Amino acid sequence: MNFISDDFMLETKTAKRLYHDYAEQMPIVDYHSHLPADQIADNINFDNIGQVWLGGDHYKWRAMRTNGVSEQYCTGNSTDWEKFEKWAETMPYCLRNPLYHWTHLEMKRYFGLDSLLEPDTAKEIYDDCSAKLKLPEYSVRGLIEKMNVEVICTTDDPIDSLEHHKRIKDAGLKVKVLPTFRPDKAMAADDASTYNAYLDNLSEASNIDITSYNSLLEAIKVRHDFFHENGCRISDHGLDTAYGDEVMTGEAEQIFQKVRGGDELDIIESSKLKSSLMLEFGRMDNERGWVQQLHMGALRNNNTRLFNAVGADTGFDSMDDKPVAKALSSFLNKLDQSNQLPKTILYNLNPRDNALMATMIGNFQDGSLPGKMQWGSGWWFLDQKSGMEDQINTLSMLGLLSRFVGMLTDSRSFLSFPRHEYFRRILCNLLGRDIENGEMPADYDLVGGMVQDISYNNAVEYFGF
Repeated sequence: MNFISDDFMLETKTAKRLYHDYAEQMPIVDYHSHLPADQIADNINFDNIGQVWLGGDHYKWRAMRTNGVSEQYCTGNSTDWEKFEKWAETMPYCLRNPLYHWTHLEMKRYFGLDSLLEPDTAKEIYDDCSAKLKLPEYSVRGLIEKMNVEVICTTDDPIDSLEHHKRIKDAGLKVKVLPTFRPDKAMAADDASTYNAYLDNLSEASNIDITSYNSLLEAIKVRHDFFHENGCRISDHGLDTAYGDEVMTGEAEQIFQKVRGGDELDIIESSKLKSSLMLEFGRMDNERGWVQQLHMGALRNNNTRLFNAVGADTGFDSMDDKPVAKALSSFLNKLDQSNQLPKTILYNLNPRDNALMATMIGNFQDGSLPGKMQWGSGWWFLDQKSGMEDQINTLSMLGLLSRFVGMLTDSRSFLSFPRHEYFRRILCNLLGRDIENGEMPADYDLVGGMVQDISYNNAVEYFGF
């Protein structure tokens, strides 16, 4: 059955023309992912499709649990085939979930398979895909090159040595693999013991004895400079909400000394320390000409029992509903007042905040460059058809869609690059519908150029890779 047809998700002749003539062949700039750089450096081949699909995909694990699959087949010690078999049993129940589309799109694009994944086809698909994954052209670099990828940005802690990125660069790959500076642990002072252990590691990595707030900033700056020297041009911050508290002179030092001494901070103190650090991160990014990304709104590790059993990032996170507007405005405004606001991309996890984000970026566009402030594509739970359509439609109404830097994978899987295709098909379908409804001119140079800009050109210009 040819479910993933050439015109998949394209409802009109105009949409088909926009996609096939303008979007389809554009290269991919994947400016935010969680791909492991060591596997790219080692150019590994996966042993089987179960390993690459189910080795760390919390999206699939959530679906499997919902379908009544035991944890041993998700994060447990069952064999790769046994886990894949349970995923195949779950697949028919994923109709209207984006996993159904993604799974079959990946089967088609990487392995040329048109079969529907279900219990009756599971063994044949498993054997076919697994055999191909052992071939040299199906190494992780081969999988990347197969999808016409030009740039990949990983997500990396400031203490990371970036040794794998150096090896990748030395190998002379066609694709650029660049680090992203993610200093979340440097501001995660909610648990004094864990925080101080991290600061000790940061001291070692920076060769600076962190005994004061200023020495913490010095250590972070050393690592920021190191990342820049190794090609980093983006920071990323995973935040439960925005932080824009007023912090008096000397207050950050007092709070830091308290937590560095091993005492727990109260909620207000923690928020003030995070607010102060976020401003410093923003200033460093601006000085280097980096882009800062703020991912806001996740409520993590909700299930204590299973978190204790299987750890973080295993599928027990959800949307949060903390207020974000005033603190976010305060944070951005403080940086803007001193002319230190870097290029910024905002992401929200709760769709309640869509219009908030689309209007917030308009407050701080300063005419220095097109689309300096960006509202990012649908993230995590919003990374699906209706979430992308809502983001595109809201940005169109309240900003300039034409200046949007487009899609990213936000994935740990080397088979996730067809998400760019998925987004492009959705974009072309919406624009094609507008043209056929008479709401946009049937000017293919104009609208097709917009499609190519959003798919690729805007990101290249914005990030300066």
